[in-house]
Amino acid sequence: MNQTKNFYTDDFIREIPKTDLHLHLDGSLRISSLIDMAKSSNVELPSYTEEGLRELVFKDQYNNLGEYLHGFMYTCAVLRSVENLERCAYELAIDNQNDGVRYIEVRFAPQLLVDNVDLTMEVVLDHVNKGLSRARSEFNQREGVKNGDEPPFEYGIIACAMRMFGASNFSPYYTKFYSLHRYSEPMEVIKLGAVELAKAVVKIRNERGIPIVGFDLAGREDGYPAEEFKEAYAYVHKNFMHKTVHAGEAYGAESIFQAITELYADRLGHCYYLFDTNRIQDPQIKDRQDYVEKLVSFIAEKRATIEVCLTSNLQTNTNLKCIKDHTLKKMLEKRLSVSICTDNRLMSNTSISKETKLALDNFNITPDVLKNITIYGFKRSFYPGQYNEKRRYVRQIMSYYDLVAKKFNIKNDTNKF
Repeated sequence: MNQTKNFYTDDFIREIPKTDLHLHLDGSLRISSLIDMAKSSNVELPSYTEEGLRELVFKDQYNNLGEYLHGFMYTCAVLRSVENLERCAYELAIDNQNDGVRYIEVRFAPQLLVDNVDLTMEVVLDHVNKGLSRARSEFNQREGVKNGDEPPFEYGIIACAMRMFGASNFSPYYTKFYSLHRYSEPMEVIKLGAVELAKAVVKIRNERGIPIVGFDLAGREDGYPAEEFKEAYAYVHKNFMHKTVHAGEAYGAESIFQAITELYADRLGHCYYLFDTNRIQDPQIKDRQDYVEKLVSFIAEKRATIEVCLTSNLQTNTNLKCIKDHTLKKMLEKRLSVSICTDNRLMSNTSISKETKLALDNFNITPDVLKNITIYGFKRSFYPGQYNEKRRYVRQIMSYYDLVAKKFNIKNDTNKF
C-alpha cells in the first residue's frame, strides 16, 4: 500500500486546483445529456437509459481499444448540432469546475463534426468556444474569484488531426473529402486532411480570436506513423501554435521519438509503451535498451510533459492487468514531467479527482511530488494568454494550492521531485 495514502482525503483532492490537459470533448459528455441530445437529434442509441448504455457501450472494462472507441460513433453523431456542441462544452466546463479543476484544454477533431451543410469548421469551433466561455464567465463572477482570494477558471482548445479515415462511415466531412481525392493514395488523402485542418485552425484563431492553443494527432498509431504528418505540424509550428501528439499509447518508443523530433511535440499523450523494448520494431535499432534510455533522458531534459491517463490505459490495454504496473511508476522514478489527465470522462467514467486518487492510492507520491505534478500541469499548459499573464496565473495557483494544503494539514517533505 502507498505509504502516503492516508495523507490525502477526498475533500483535499477535490479542493486543490487542478488541470486536465488531455480531455476529449466527444468522449466527455454527460451520459444523461447524450440521451437527451440523441432524442432531439433523431440519433439512434442502443439504449435510452444510463444503465443500458453503461452495460452496452460505456463500460467499466473494454476488450480492446476498438471497443473503447465504439462509443464515439454516438457522441460524434449528436454533436453535429450547434446547440449540442455549445451545451456539451458548457457542461464539460461546469463538471470540471465542480471537481476543483481550474484549467482545461478541450480537444476534438473539428472535421469529425462538420456536416457539409451548416456546420463548417468555423461554426463548430465557435460554438464550442461559446459554451466554454459562458461557463468561464459564470465561474469567474464568483466573489472569491473577483476579489482575488481564489484563482479563476481558464481554458484552451486543441484541434485534433486524424491519423486515419476512410471513404465511408467515418464522418460526412471525411467521406466527401475522400471522394474528392479518389485518384490519390489513401495516405496522401489523410495527410492532406491534416494539412487542411492546420491551415483552418490557424486562420480561424487569427481571424475570430478563438483560443485554439494547440494541435494534436489522434487515432491508430500502427501503420500511420507520426512522421507522415510533418507538413501539417510544420505549418502550425511556424504559426506559433503549441503541439501535442498521441504517442506510445498502442505503439512503441519509435512513435514517441518521431513525435518529438519530426513533429516538434511540446507534450506527449499517454506514452504508455515508452519503456517497453519489445515494442521497438525498427531493425536498425540494435541496442533497444540504450535507445529507450537515451529517449527517456531526452524527454526529461526537454521537459516534454507526458499526459498520463491511468483509467483509460487500464481499460483499453489488455497487457495492463493491474494499475500498479502502469509505467507512471517508471516515469516518476526517472523524474519525467507528467500531468494527470482523464482522456475521456464518459468512456472511462472518471474525473480528475478520481484519476488523482487512483495515482495516490497506487504509487509512492509524496506531498512534494503531488504539488509538483499538479503545478506542472499549469506550467506546461498551452495557456492562451501572454507569457507574463501565464506566470501571474501560475503564481496565483501555487499560492492557492498552499492555502488548501495548509487547511488540510498537508505538509511538504524533503523528497524533492
